[in-house]
Amino acid sequence: MDAHAVLARLRLMAIPKNVEGMARFGISTKDTLGISLWDLRRVAKDIGTDHELAIALWKSGIHEARMLAAFVDDPGQVTEEQMDAWVLDFESWDVCDTVTTDLFYRTTFARRKALQWSRSQPEFVKRAGFAMMAGIAWHAKGAEDATFLPFLDAIVRGATDDRNYVRKAVSWALRNIGKRNLALNRRAVATARRIQKLDSRAAKWIASDVLRELTGEAVLRRLQARGRGAPTRTRSAGRGRRRRTVSRGPRR
Repeated sequence: MDAHAVLARLRLMAIPKNVEGMARFGISTKDTLGISLWDLRRVAKDIGTDHELAIALWKSGIHEARMLAAFVDDPGQVTEEQMDAWVLDFESWDVCDTVTTDLFYRTTFARRKALQWSRSQPEFVKRAGFAMMAGIAWHAKGAEDATFLPFLDAIVRGATDDRNYVRKAVSWALRNIGKRNLALNRRAVATARRIQKLDSRAAKWIASDVLRELTGEAVLRRLQARGRGAPTRTRSAGRGRRRRTVSRGPRR
């Protein structure tokens, strides 16, 4: 599909009054059209999978076009070079979270890149590492528990970073790991208690955030039911304390 036609469609869908509201949630207003995520997903459904289009949309620099790129790209054609280039372009938490949890987590090198980025200094690159851990923990239903043990060590390392977008992604990753099953819940709770002992305001906030959810009755009841084979699928919302079933993002 022609990128110019898609970009023209997006500009026609622009809702400028929405941009101000997005800014209140910490979303970048640079080159932003104010299109809802729901409407972007409808556009993506019309397009289907198109790697070359995704590359062109990303190069446009338009906020919503980059979100759409994550929805239409083919993870089988995504290269490490593309991932490293795109992650350096992240300027807003929603783009970071959408790209990592809708696209990048499905690549064959997602786990390695998550660990690599978690050691980076730039705020959104580091956030991307932990966001991808959260996405893998949520989506990789058949993954063995051992897959997530290196993530726990990385989470401890990242827990003292006081930057808002990092500490909340660290919490998100640990909470998602702890909601996979009872065994990983115990591991995640132990990791949170380890973090709690660190001499860091960010670490204490993360530990409190994680322990509040992972030791709560609702989570434990779901995990026990899941262990008995009862189907459940509930997900923490990305911001605040709301709950929604399709959220990818952490609390900012």
